[in-house]
Amino acid sequence: MSITANDVPDQSGRRAVVTGANSGIGLETTRELSRHGVTVVMACRNLERAEEAAREIRSDVPDADLRLEGCDLASLESVRSFAGRLEGGVDVLVNNAGTMAIPRSETDDGFETQFGVNHLGHFALTGLLLGNLRRETDEERPARVVTVSSALHERGEIDFTDLQGERSYDPWSAYAQSKLANVLFAYELERRLRTAGADVQSVAVHPGYADTKLQFRGIDDRGSAIRAAIRRLSNAVFAQSAARGALATLYAATAPDVEGGAYYGPSGILNMRGPPERQASSDRSYDRETARRLWAVSKELTGVEYALPKPAASAP
Repeated sequence: MSITANDVPDQSGRRAVVTGANSGIGLETTRELSRHGVTVVMACRNLERAEEAAREIRSDVPDADLRLEGCDLASLESVRSFAGRLEGGVDVLVNNAGTMAIPRSETDDGFETQFGVNHLGHFALTGLLLGNLRRETDEERPARVVTVSSALHERGEIDFTDLQGERSYDPWSAYAQSKLANVLFAYELERRLRTAGADVQSVAVHPGYADTKLQFRGIDDRGSAIRAAIRRLSNAVFAQSAARGALATLYAATAPDVEGGAYYGPSGILNMRGPPERQASSDRSYDRETARRLWAVSKELTGVEYALPKPAASAP
């Protein structure tokens, strides 16, 4: 199992799409995939920041093969436009972009932002790119969809009576719900891919406790200097770097022994840091009925159809 980014096997000739590739886990994932021969499509909301990130990566990896594309997961129109522009096959789709514990707001399509960006945007994107992923691939290296969740998904519960937090909203509860939705989606996608006999794997990962800008977005929105100072201190003491936090994603995207339908995260104390390993996710994440219901609701909300059969009720 990979211990450092240097253990990533050669990926020459492969092509990946990474959402939120301009910072944090996405930036480090893009950097290391590029270092190991992957052509990376950086799908980012802000192209100016994406260009800055690309310059940083090329200063470290001069021969990095990067393509910058605008893709705002808070806009289904933007997601559809990006998918429509993307030509050719995709070996790895990393559903990484997200937002965390922010005050309630809505996406362009009227979805609660955390649920809309973290889950619905990636549900739509994956469905629209399924044709790019479902192509002839090396049998030893099937195409993969890697969906980045969080250990906080364990606190999540899918509230179908108030998915958008219109009646009651708590930033952390909404975040946990969206991250549980990520894992439920990854597992249900794997069941449907397996039923279809598609040469594509779907896996979920979490980065543990990593020091990234994501953690400060909600704090910045509230303008709390005290909370920001406490978070910086906590990160200095407990967090691992974004580069270390990206190891689970890199492992899931590249390791030959990765299994579809699995969940990977750091193996250290409290699963907050350390080399990646296969882990068990929350009990709620394995509820197939909730996953099927979430799939149906997500399809209705986004209008994105998947050309995949529904798995049998007895499917594992």
